Amino acid sequence: MTHDRIPSVDALMALLADCADVWDTPDRSGDPVDILDHGLQVAALLAMSHPGDEELQVAGLVHDIGHYLVPADEAGHGRHAEAAVEGLLGPRVARLVAAHIPAKRYLAAVDAQLVLSAESSRTLGCQGGPMTAAEVVAFEADPDFAAAIALRRADDAGTVVGLAVAPLESWRPVVERVAARPEL
Repeated sequence: MTHDRIPSVDALMALLADCADVWDTPDRSGDPVDILDHGLQVAALLAMSHPGDEELQVAGLVHDIGHYLVPADEAGHGRHAEAAVEGLLGPRVARLVAAHIPAKRYLAAVDAQLVLSAESSRTLGCQGGPMTAAEVVAFEADPDFAAAIALRRADDAGTVVGLAVAPLESWRPVVERVAARPEL
């Protein structure tokens, strides 16, 4: 299912379930949790911090499926996930999924207190490094800038081994609501 668009909520839920025991790096040297657990943690954090933004929560749930779709493409995993979910979950969710990498580059440029994991620091280089001043200004002008930063902060926090979060199936109604939204 490399570059295919995900055709239905059922197909997306099956893909997410398949991400159990699949890691962001083939040798498991990256995040200490698998892609499914990471997505569930990020979505749960966003549900707590942004309870009224289901699109943001779902973006958190699916943001790293690009690691599953095209293994070992660290620089491109956001774009792969964006392309896979856009038709089903809409343009905003897709943009937020893609923005989690530029948001890391942004924070690396502007947040002196930012602490990245060893893996996140390693991948920052292949993802373009910290943003330039011009890139910072352009990124801040994005209408979803605040949501992209919230997703990135949750992404960085959602790597706790053994953290108890709601199971995947509990997200089905939220994913269905987001998928059913008419395009704006």
